[in-house]
Amino acid sequence: MEYNVGDRAVYPGHGVGVIQAIETIDLEGASATMYVLKILDNGMTIKVPIQNAQALGMRNVINMVQVKKVYDVLKDRDVPADTQTWNRRYREYLNKIQTGDPIEVGKVLRDLALLRHTKNLSFGERKMYDQASTLLIQELAVAKDVTEQDIRDELEKIFKE
Repeated sequence: MEYNVGDRAVYPGHGVGVIQAIETIDLEGASATMYVLKILDNGMTIKVPIQNAQALGMRNVINMVQVKKVYDVLKDRDVPADTQTWNRRYREYLNKIQTGDPIEVGKVLRDLALLRHTKNLSFGERKMYDQASTLLIQELAVAKDVTEQDIRDELEKIFKE
């Protein structure tokens, strides 16, 4: 995968960003070429070595086929109840979010949204829900070329069903 300045890419756990620059820096006598990625959500700047970008999980924004798969996951209600302790669920959810895979992030969001209908979420659960929600809303909005509010409204409708 090659990116140019202005391209959008997803960095796992951080969300969608825009390639601001491609620069070469000197690291103790060796030079490394980096993508300078500015995350849309919070303005954070991340430098990603070009040769390791794919191994680190940097990828293109999902296409419309993948968008449909994400929506299918979000709408799926035939999910067994999770009886694990919150600590185990938290680790499992965190691992799914860190993969950067929108399907996995969608599963976390769906599971927590379903849980939210049966009980009040704990602070940690709410934080995890917000993180998964933000990552997914951002990417779906960019993929569908709509506003984040449009996606929020769609998700709210899905989870009310």
